[in-house]
Amino acid sequence: MMSASLFFQHRFQQFRGLFKWVALVVPMAVAVGSLCALFLWSLDRATAARFEHPWLIFLMPVAGFLMVLVYQRFGRGAEGGNNLIVDQIHEPGGGVPLRMAPFILVSTVLTHLVGGSAGREGTAVQLGGSIASAFARVFRLSHAEIRILLMAGIAAGFGAVFGTPIAGAVFALEVLTIGRMQYEALIPSLAAAITADWTCHAWGIEHIQYHIGYLSGTPASTFHLDALLLVKVGVAGVLFGLMARCFSEISHIASAAFKKLCAYAPLRPVIASAVLIGLVYLLGTREYLGLGVWSPNPADATILGFFDPADVDYWSWFWKAVFTIVTLSAGFKGGEVTPLFFIGAALGNALAAILGAPADLFAGLGFVAVFAGATNTPLACMIMGIELFGATHTVYLAVACFLAYICSGHTSIYLSQRLGIAKSAASGHIPSGIPLRHIRDIAMNGRSEDDRKNNQAPPPLQQERDIQ
Repeated sequence: MMSASLFFQHRFQQFRGLFKWVALVVPMAVAVGSLCALFLWSLDRATAARFEHPWLIFLMPVAGFLMVLVYQRFGRGAEGGNNLIVDQIHEPGGGVPLRMAPFILVSTVLTHLVGGSAGREGTAVQLGGSIASAFARVFRLSHAEIRILLMAGIAAGFGAVFGTPIAGAVFALEVLTIGRMQYEALIPSLAAAITADWTCHAWGIEHIQYHIGYLSGTPASTFHLDALLLVKVGVAGVLFGLMARCFSEISHIASAAFKKLCAYAPLRPVIASAVLIGLVYLLGTREYLGLGVWSPNPADATILGFFDPADVDYWSWFWKAVFTIVTLSAGFKGGEVTPLFFIGAALGNALAAILGAPADLFAGLGFVAVFAGATNTPLACMIMGIELFGATHTVYLAVACFLAYICSGHTSIYLSQRLGIAKSAASGHIPSGIPLRHIRDIAMNGRSEDDRKNNQAPPPLQQERDIQ
């Protein structure tokens, strides 16, 4: 039996370690939250300017060319993006360059100014990772401590940019390895996400408020479950997962196609710009440009609009996916997550009309479930749904997110994610502990595990440079 002195000694060591992490994480999170506030403010101004001056989309080829050229000339390691941060957490090495923060902030705002269909999560995560890495260098942390601080940086950026600190903390623990949670960073990630979100709000930044009217008058403590509706949610969850899988895989295929089509990287966004501008005039609408969260034109498809039961939209999810894949695969900067929110909410709206279900509920389910499938983070996305929409629909949120996760397969928008535990017994032949990019190689090139061992792939960081 442990003696009293030894017990108190262990507790003292725990509290001392906890105090150390709080003292280190809080200032880092304040910096990340402040940068996220600047980013969100700039993004709103850029979006408003694009709506006010429609001719700005004709600058898209010039902006894309200059963006990729500057990254090539001066960005060096910064072009690795989110995958670089995940790689550095798994295998700490050269660190995340501090220049990543200004590069991604300016390039993402520029992408939205000229009408690229991109998001903001990638920018927030890269802001968090670059600032966290800078703090790690200043305080000369060990590799194990760098891993924890980088995870806290991810949590800070995610929590601040979406206003969902609990989901941000869980996302940082869950996104690194499929099937395994990285609990060593639990308290630092939570402290970072809460601090960054608070800091962002302190700068006067407010987030879009979403509302699900279905059962809105029912007290949150009252359990309500409709068996038929639950079956419909299950069907939708499967389709959300398949959508996530299609988006991820087609994005990677499109990226490879652009590289094969044009060897000179700065010209790829020029080609994509011609495609996007052509689609704008072919479809006769600009509603699929930018974030898609709001629009001054009430007739435009927006994320908020999909929560309106009076509006039924059958095809916006498809066109937003096309615009986003073309934009990001060619080299424009930003994230995939807000477009995935749009795609999921639009698909949920369409499925609600087909299945005879509440449109606002299914829009909310699609909002988080497609994201869950595309990032393999079902717990974080379920919690995000609770933070955004309330706890009344927790069971439906869980079913949609978990089924989307299972049905999306071993794919992701982040190829540096590693496989910890296969999603099903039928996938037990897939080797664990390797990045998803290697699993894609095995699947696409027909290589066996023995082939993989005998023909070892280049290191993750080198692969990211090769990709660019």
